Amino acid sequence: MLIKLPKASDCNESEVTPQSVYLSRRALLGGSAAALAVAGLPRWANAATASQYAEVTPSAAPAWLSDKIAAAQWQAMTVPGEAITPFKDATHYNNFYEFGTDKGDPAANAGSLKTEPWSVVIDGEVGKPGRYALEDFMQPYALQERIYRLRCVEAWSMVIPWLGFPISALLKQVEPTSKAKYIRFETLKDPQSMPGQRSNFALIDWPYVEGLRLDEAMNPLAILAVGMYGRELPNQNGAPLRLVVPWKYGFKSVKSIVRISLTSEQPKTTWQSIAANEYGFYANVNPAVDHPRWTQARERRLPNTLFKPNVRETLPFNGYGDEVAALYQGMDLRKDY
Repeated sequence: MLIKLPKASDCNESEVTPQSVYLSRRALLGGSAAALAVAGLPRWANAATASQYAEVTPSAAPAWLSDKIAAAQWQAMTVPGEAITPFKDATHYNNFYEFGTDKGDPAANAGSLKTEPWSVVIDGEVGKPGRYALEDFMQPYALQERIYRLRCVEAWSMVIPWLGFPISALLKQVEPTSKAKYIRFETLKDPQSMPGQRSNFALIDWPYVEGLRLDEAMNPLAILAVGMYGRELPNQNGAPLRLVVPWKYGFKSVKSIVRISLTSEQPKTTWQSIAANEYGFYANVNPAVDHPRWTQARERRLPNTLFKPNVRETLPFNGYGDEVAALYQGMDLRKDY
C-alpha cells in the first residue's frame, strides 16, 4: 500500500536457477565486471561450475520475498577467481553498532529486530514521495545476484553474494527533481529492539545516516539488497533492506533502511560528523590514503587465522575502478576521501 506524503522541500523463467537448486550450490566463478559498464546486465544463470552452500542457515522469508528470490537472476555479476566468504563468517563478524560494538554483538543481539511489517519513506526532491510497505516498495524490481568484494575501513574484507536491484531503478520510479544532487539514507531508530542505541556509546547521534552523490547512486554497481547467499538478509547484516556500494568502505553501506531522501545539499553522514578527518563523505577504497591509525594498502580476507592471516594487497576502488573511476575525474582523492 502506498500512502502519499506531502512533498518535503528480465529474465525468462527457463533461464532462472530455482531457489532449491541454488541453495544446494556454492558460488559460481566466472563472468565479467566490465559488462556492467554497458547498457543492461548479462543474463547469466546456470553457469558452468557449482558446489554446495552447505553452511547456509535455512530461512523463513515472507512469501512475497521468497517468490522474488526464486525468480532471481543468478550470477548477474561475479568476482572471478575469488572464493565466497563462508556464510558463518559473513553473518558472525559484523559492524552494526545498533546491536553492540563487538564483532559478535550483532549476531547475538539482532534477533530482537522486528522486520515485519516494515515501511520505507521516500521524500525530498522527488516527484513521487510516499511511505511504502516494503513488499510494495519492492514490487517493481526483479532481484539479481551480485557477488561483490566488501572492504571494511578497518582493513578486513569479504566476498559476499548479495540479492538486490540497482538504485538507479528506484530513482527512475520516484522521479528526482532538477534540484536533487544527493541521496540520503537513514537507518531505523528503535532503542527497544536495538540495544546499542540504549548504550552509553554516545559518539553516535542516532539514527545512522549515510549518503551518495546522485551520479554515484545511478552507477550500475550501486544496489539496494534484500538478500544474501540465496536467502533473505539476516538481521545482523541489515535486514530487511540495506545499501551495497562495493567500491566504497563498508560503513557507507547503511543497514535496515527506513528513509531515502533526495536532497540538494550534501547530507551530513554519521561517521563524517564524528571524525571527518578519518571517515570522509566519499569513503572510496584507496590503498594510497591511509587511515590515521593504520595502513589501507593491505587487508585481511576473512576467514583468516593467526597462522594463516590471508593478507592481500588492497585494490583501488576495491577492484571496481573500470566501472567507477570516471565519477571522480578531476577530483583530488587524497582530499576528497
